[in-house]
Amino acid sequence: MSFLEIDSLSAGYGRSVVLSGVSLTVDKGEAVAVVGRNGAGKTTLLQSVFGNTVIHSGRIMIDGVASQRKEGYFAARHGVSITPQGRRILTNLTVRENLLLGAVPNRKGPWNLRAVYDLFPVLEERAGRPGSALSGGQQQMLAIGRALLANPSVLLLDEPSEGLAPVLIDQLCEALVAVRSQGTGILIVEQHLDIVQRVADRFTVIVKGAITGGDTTVNMDLVALRDSLAL
Repeated sequence: MSFLEIDSLSAGYGRSVVLSGVSLTVDKGEAVAVVGRNGAGKTTLLQSVFGNTVIHSGRIMIDGVASQRKEGYFAARHGVSITPQGRRILTNLTVRENLLLGAVPNRKGPWNLRAVYDLFPVLEERAGRPGSALSGGQQQMLAIGRALLANPSVLLLDEPSEGLAPVLIDQLCEALVAVRSQGTGILIVEQHLDIVQRVADRFTVIVKGAITGGDTTVNMDLVALRDSLAL
């Protein structure tokens, strides 16, 4: 049994159905990517794990427990963290204060302030500065570090490369590989297929709210995939 299991999920907002019959799994220590065009339903998938959508059918299992009818904080309490689009940094708090917002007391795991600083040294250098003083790439590092301080079994990332320069994308890839090596599972929504190839063990394609073709190892010809999705 995988730590996170999404089975035949149909979900959306109000009466609108965005996802239709979506299934995937993510276990500790593996990285799974979901790729697709804008509007395909990728963000809706991640938000469904946190109870922010209307579940019409199907189920979401977290560590063997059905979560789709639970409160929105159920996923966070049971070992899932998210780095959302927009990063959502509190700019009136320092970098260190932003990081500590993500910490969960007494939850065991490899991630503490020291480990996050080792992963992203620039955050230690700017620990006492306000979040507003960081560049976009540094804010993305901060958002990931904050999510890691919860010591999640699975980390969800929504378009983490958005707006990043190539050199920062390289740093992001290195960091995510390091995260996975510590036993943290990753579910990454991404359009940057080079990141998918460098970070993920396997990926799945979502088109108009439905999974097409099931899970595929990253050895697939990503050039052909890019052409088919016009990414």
